[in-house]
Amino acid sequence: MLSRRNLLKAGAATVALGLQPARAEAALLASGVVPTQLASFDKTVQKYMTERNISCGQLAVARNGKLLVARGYGVYRPNTTTTLARVQPTSLFRIASLSKSITSAAILRLAQDGKLSLTSPITTLLGLSATADPRLEKVTLWRLMQHTGGWDRNVSKDPLWLDATISASLDAPLPVSHADIVKYVTAKPLDFEPGSKMSYSNYGYMLLGRVIEKVSGQSYESYVKSKLLAPLGIDRMGLGESLRADMSPSEVEYNSKYTNKSVVDTSGEVVPYPYGGFNMPNQDANGGWLASAVDTVRWAGAFDKAGTVLNATSISRAFAKPEIGVSGDGWWYGCGWYVRTAGSGLNTWHTGSMPGTFTLLVRTSAGVTWCVQFNRREEEGSPDFDVIDRLMWQAHDAVTSWPTTDLYPKYL
Repeated sequence: MLSRRNLLKAGAATVALGLQPARAEAALLASGVVPTQLASFDKTVQKYMTERNISCGQLAVARNGKLLVARGYGVYRPNTTTTLARVQPTSLFRIASLSKSITSAAILRLAQDGKLSLTSPITTLLGLSATADPRLEKVTLWRLMQHTGGWDRNVSKDPLWLDATISASLDAPLPVSHADIVKYVTAKPLDFEPGSKMSYSNYGYMLLGRVIEKVSGQSYESYVKSKLLAPLGIDRMGLGESLRADMSPSEVEYNSKYTNKSVVDTSGEVVPYPYGGFNMPNQDANGGWLASAVDTVRWAGAFDKAGTVLNATSISRAFAKPEIGVSGDGWWYGCGWYVRTAGSGLNTWHTGSMPGTFTLLVRTSAGVTWCVQFNRREEEGSPDFDVIDRLMWQAHDAVTSWPTTDLYPKYL
């Protein structure tokens, strides 16, 4: 359990959102199950949250297809009540870029089903003009999934976060649409030759979402739910909304000290950054999913062995090395996953980050998967958040025996 002092901190964190803190005695701080053999994971997450004044968090750990830890931490105020609620193992968090493994899997599934070729250019698939830059015709699905498509957010700013600029440039009212973003970007030259380097691109993944819709004839969310999530027994996941009033009561609050002018309407109102400071629906294929940590590790299990969602070829493609090869540090970006060789297997992982959200999902070559999700990310003046990766590995290495019970039936 976290201390009473830290419950008061959790209550204080709600003040930043204009909410009133409740008495410390009003809520318990932890829920769910953690076996004594895996206490190192639990202690690590609680200490990490305490040191960073994180009010909501989740932890899930699975091994060889069995869920071993399902834990929720902290309290939040559901959008439909004034009463604080405990974070449950099934509470929903924005998972940000953990969404990319979902989008890549959807593309791989369409290829698996013979609906498209991964070498097809995006210009053909979406009918995009290459007038501004003929190299656009070299941007294939492979290159989009592996972040080698030609867009560098360190050169040209990330268009998924340029709503006001795009609105002004196109004389289009807020909120801007996916089509507006594509029109704006397609009118500009690429930042580098497609396939020549890896540069992380949210825009590339947004395009993949539009391909999924075009080829499947369904909405992006509908296709993912029907072809990827439902066969795994996952029915809580869905795409997130921008405004707190539109959110599910089971979705936690998001904390950030930053504000921004609303990009979801033309009011010009200054709002908390997580609530209208960016357009959550536009993030769909690159970072728009909501999930519990339990369902996130269940999703990761789809890559453990061939099954009803992905066959062996699709799984191998998800972790394939890009044409530019391996980084100097020994990792590469596959399709929605960072990948590194570990003995005779692979360690794969991804992080997610947006205002009010920080997540980490890790799959080890030994069959252990863990996910942590938080309702804050690192901001100026706060302690290092990325250290969670090292801390979770240390928690893993401290385990001397693994339980064999399976919690998945408890959290259907």
